[in-house]
Amino acid sequence: MKLEKKYSDGHLALSLEGELDQHTAQGLFREMESVMDRYLPRSCAVDLSRLSFMDSSGIAVVLRLRKKAGENGIKIWLEDPSPQPMRVLAASGIGRLVKIENRKGSVNR
Repeated sequence: MKLEKKYSDGHLALSLEGELDQHTAQGLFREMESVMDRYLPRSCAVDLSRLSFMDSSGIAVVLRLRKKAGENGIKIWLEDPSPQPMRVLAASGIGRLVKIENRKGSVNR
């Protein structure tokens, strides 16, 4: 699991690459939490376009990240989920809690 981060003018962009499963979830959340604490952004986009696999552990990471963002007044959303992660997100109904967007606009399901 690879996490890329870019910060500019109050906006944090996180990009995930690889597989998000029970083996990578805890470490990934800790790293994402650390980045949020370091920058304290006003907004945060999480790019899932290069995430090849996600299971329910990924849903837990998103929910924990949403909670962390909410505690700090950070607006957060998911961007461009690849097909398999999108199926997991859609099945979970998480789109009711966290906005999911693609380049064409909202894809909350």
